[in-house]
Amino acid sequence: MAKTPANEIFSTLKTYFNQLSDGERTPAEVATALNGWAKESAESVKAKIAEEVEATVSKMGFIKREEYDLLLERVSQLESAGLKKAKSSAGSKKKSVKDSSKISKKPSTKVEAKSVKKRTTKKASM
Repeated sequence: MAKTPANEIFSTLKTYFNQLSDGERTPAEVATALNGWAKESAESVKAKIAEEVEATVSKMGFIKREEYDLLLERVSQLESAGLKKAKSSAGSKKKSVKDSSKISKKPSTKVEAKSVKKRTTKKASM
């Protein structure tokens, strides 16, 4: 059967005091040992608390602040890349519009002029 935290504390203290009373350890050694044990216990408790908090927060659907910051950075990168693409494609569209405006609407040769006249007269007669 596993010891409860309270029983573990009392058992550890009893062991140290027995060693102290038997002369196996000096009071300074016992104090140093108790400090070391307390630090180890505190680290263990902190680790268990962190695990429980992380599991609970994950179940609730929350994310860590670091993950959120990484997500914001990624979105910013994608948005800036999208803006660059939009600007470059808008620039190429403007060029094609300018190029099409250079095309004259008047026929440049006599053959083209005759075909334009034929088309207009056919439409008018219909």
